[in-house]
Amino acid sequence: MLHRRRPADPVTLSAHARLRRRLLAGAVGWAALAYAGPALAECTDPPIPGVDYSDCSFDRNNLSGVNLSDARLRGATFLRADLSEADMSGTEAYNTKFISADLSGAKFDRAKLYQSDFSRADAEGASFAGADLRYVEFYGANLRGADLSDAQLRGTSFTNADLSGATWTDGNYVCSEGSIGRCM
Repeated sequence: MLHRRRPADPVTLSAHARLRRRLLAGAVGWAALAYAGPALAECTDPPIPGVDYSDCSFDRNNLSGVNLSDARLRGATFLRADLSEADMSGTEAYNTKFISADLSGAKFDRAKLYQSDFSRADAEGASFAGADLRYVEFYGANLRGADLSDAQLRGTSFTNADLSGATWTDGNYVCSEGSIGRCM
């Protein structure tokens, strides 16, 4: 004797189907948000963490103490900007210009700064721990007391940069006083 399954009540079936559809749509929506990346912002919006400010100009702005951690700053410019004590950790700032900027005490830990320009920047006491500094230009920059531990420095130029007291990439060696252009 074969047992046949009794067909489900059409009202119950459609309620279950609707619930499954809602759950699936919610899961897809959350997955899309998880992979969406940083939120976009207008260049005139106040700087906040985790937002995309690519190609924006912050030239001559006072951004002292600002938190831009995990922001996307590709191609942005900070010419003569005040970023002293700013938190720039985890930023994605490829090809960004920090020329003549005040970066004293700023935190660039784990930042991706590939091909950026820090020429003549004052980065005294700044932290670049674990940062990607490949092909970065530090021409004439003040890096006195900066932390470069675990930073990637392939192709990086320190021409005329003051590295006195900077912690080198191994995290142990401190550059001697008078280290101009290279860590001694």
